Amino acid sequence: MKVIVVGAGIVGAACAFHAVSAGLDVTVLDRGPVGAGTTSRGEGNILLSDKEPGPELELARLSRTLWDEAGEELGSASLEWEAKGGLVVAASPEALTALHAFAERQTAAGVRTVRVERPADLEPHSAPGLAGGVHYPQDAQVQPVLAAAALLRAAVRGGARLHTGEAAAAVTGAGGRITGVRTADGTVLAADAVVNAAGTWGGEVGRRLGAPVEILPRRGFVLVTEPLPPMIRHKVYSADYVANVAADGAGLETSCVVEGTRAGTILIGASRERVGFDTTMNPAVVAVLAAQACRLFPFLRGVHLIRAYRGFRPYCPDHLPVVGPDPRVSGVLHACGHEGAGIGLAPGTGALITAHLLGRPWRGADPAAHTGLLPDRFLTTGGVPT
Repeated sequence: MKVIVVGAGIVGAACAFHAVSAGLDVTVLDRGPVGAGTTSRGEGNILLSDKEPGPELELARLSRTLWDEAGEELGSASLEWEAKGGLVVAASPEALTALHAFAERQTAAGVRTVRVERPADLEPHSAPGLAGGVHYPQDAQVQPVLAAAALLRAAVRGGARLHTGEAAAAVTGAGGRITGVRTADGTVLAADAVVNAAGTWGGEVGRRLGAPVEILPRRGFVLVTEPLPPMIRHKVYSADYVANVAADGAGLETSCVVEGTRAGTILIGASRERVGFDTTMNPAVVAVLAAQACRLFPFLRGVHLIRAYRGFRPYCPDHLPVVGPDPRVSGVLHACGHEGAGIGLAPGTGALITAHLLGRPWRGADPAAHTGLLPDRFLTTGGVPT
């Protein structure tokens, strides 16, 4: 089977990696360099701690297992893999009660959680007076661009072809089925299936494939400090982060997220706002994020910021990714809409797409167990995206 993957970010790379591992003939197309879109604008989080029980958490659990396997196969150093664990903290007793209830639901769904009475026991430099927290030992981190590149290198070694600077401009079809894509220079590449892994441009690529899906951009900022000695051991964030991820408001939403990197820099987030593809730097957002981080880790008041970067998280209206075959155009599969969780969810998405291509479970990914992610949920009875 010939498969074209549109998108060379972390999700497209994972789709190519798993499809090649299954013996499929794979070509990856991207109009830009590897990992140059949303993948290069994230923190590399692999999280179970921020997901409600349901389809996304199940995909995250599958992905967490597959990330371990990828680390063994590709080498942890090539991914900058860090099994650092996560710590979610609550500033008030009321917030802690809600956090404990959330963690209990996750525990029942198979996530490892540990209540923490004194966050300072795990993070000695955290602010005094926090009400408590929950430790998530399974949370981890990779360097996202390195991870995407490592997955694609492995796919190419397995026979995949990678073409950057080539956007899929049109589609050829016969009898309602995809037979290939036409690139910008007019070249037609034959294919039995096309995977839409185009991130924030997934809506546009879906439209070009005759299978539009509603993928929307949500702008986010991340701050980067000067390099420091190790000061923060885990990914640490406030309990309101989960609610902000799922919020539907168009205005600015922020919640404190702080973590260290191997290079010694500290990453500070997270902000979300619906402003289309506006890339304008907003100093007010930077100021809010910095203030929140200083309240959680007071030592940051004496630390210099060296840069702030921003990017767009691709999200669906129901805040779940869309993964699987499109019922309107035979041969089209979607793998996009992961919002800020694409790094963590990429391996499971790749395995699940491969399972759909093969028509059977693959590497623990059973399509029947992930029906909540299918594109069907966006279609009305008339077949028009909602």
